[in-house]
Amino acid sequence: MSEPLPAALRRERMLDLIGSTGFVRVAELSEAFHVSDVTVRSDLDTLDAQQSIRRVHGGAVLRGAGTREASFEEALESSAEEKRRIGAAAAALVESGSSVLLDVGTTTAAIARALADRDDLEDVTVITNGLTIALELERAIPRFQVVVTGGTLRPLQHSLVEPLASVLLERVHADLAFIGCTGVDPVGGITNVNLPEADLKRVMVASSGRALVVADGSKLGRTHVGRIAALEDVAGLLTGESADDGAVRSLREAGLPVTVA
Repeated sequence: MSEPLPAALRRERMLDLIGSTGFVRVAELSEAFHVSDVTVRSDLDTLDAQQSIRRVHGGAVLRGAGTREASFEEALESSAEEKRRIGAAAAALVESGSSVLLDVGTTTAAIARALADRDDLEDVTVITNGLTIALELERAIPRFQVVVTGGTLRPLQHSLVEPLASVLLERVHADLAFIGCTGVDPVGGITNVNLPEADLKRVMVASSGRALVVADGSKLGRTHVGRIAALEDVAGLLTGESADDGAVRSLREAGLPVTVA
């Protein structure tokens, strides 16, 4: 049986785990580090006091402006009307008989709602790694065929990631992909705060004939740890009215077509 880790090292590794997954439960940490729930809670209290994580019911999430990934429910409340307009503009680009890759996220959920509202669309195949996205599209069946990638469930975004999520994506080619992100920058490119989801977004870009990034204005000018694509790897950006004029101009000057919904 291995020796228990020193408390400082254990907390450091807990922080790494919370940072990589976005949210971790007390029971998961207890099992991973072979310590009691009481010890885990004490460790989390210490990390919370150091402003490294934030305690939430049943576990912890990463703390820090620009680094902590918001849950799907938190993000849903942010820029709701702007995301609705982006969703409508994106859905207007889809044609009957086409295939669409729809990434996880609240902006792409708005696209799903707008697509399902379009009674004129027939024979559309939507492939998604988002459980919430799939449920939004359920009412459009049988006009739509909805394919869920499979994979490992991330509770924070209700998304499916590796292992196994890319198996299906590597075997399909969609006409159009709508990719969400947490950062769009002329130098940093298209990035995401969560590494497992960034990995899958890269596969989606490669598996589509045309990939469009969808992001509300708050994402412009930001760069995060997970690289999705360079600006030249995507066909354009759909954003909203909150986007800073200077940020939009910089992206256009860098060669990225930008549409403001």
